[in-house]
Amino acid sequence: MALNVVETIDDLIKVKNVIISVFDKSGLTGFVEDLLRINPGIRIYSTGNTYATLTGAFPQQADNFVAIADYTGQPEMQGGLVKTLDFKIYLGLLSETYNEAHNRDLQRAEGVPFDMVVGNLYPFRQVIQQPGTSAENARSHIDIGGPCMIRAAAKNFIRIAAVTDIDDYALITKELQKHEGKIGLALRFELAKKAFLHTAQYDTAISEYLIERDFAEITSCYNKER
Repeated sequence: MALNVVETIDDLIKVKNVIISVFDKSGLTGFVEDLLRINPGIRIYSTGNTYATLTGAFPQQADNFVAIADYTGQPEMQGGLVKTLDFKIYLGLLSETYNEAHNRDLQRAEGVPFDMVVGNLYPFRQVIQQPGTSAENARSHIDIGGPCMIRAAAKNFIRIAAVTDIDDYALITKELQKHEGKIGLALRFELAKKAFLHTAQYDTAISEYLIERDFAEITSCYNKER
């Protein structure tokens, strides 16, 4: 398989299409208010509770928001287990818009190239630190789609900003204001480093939790007679 090799890219990328899917919504509405003000034509794609929060906070700007289920044409799996794991999402995240074949793929699927992903994950570490937390409760808080989406965006930092730290909202707003709604390569690179560290620490917490427990402890909460 031949690898795609990109040699020329854009330093500044206009933020037009954003995916937001966050568990911790602290500071989110203020950040989105800034995004809407700086780039009035921005489209924000979001899932379940995030979509409900944003459309509730900005009812007069409903046209700026798209439910990911409407975009993909696939409803969320019961319990929210599958929301963003969809070809059309990853086409928009991993496409190199400097590649004409990728652009044709986007057109074929009626997809959009995403310019920013804002994501944070189920609070696995916080859950397992609570006294009496069962192995099943811990297992249910292992995020799958979030880390995949964050890693895809971070890999494609040549044109996508992967935002995982709430404390970076103000920095990103300042960058967008400075560059008329665009975000620079240097910041995208810094965000990518933080994003990969974020997912690495998350997976480490999960692996350490499992390693520190034996089979009997992990499976004691299940009826194994079936």
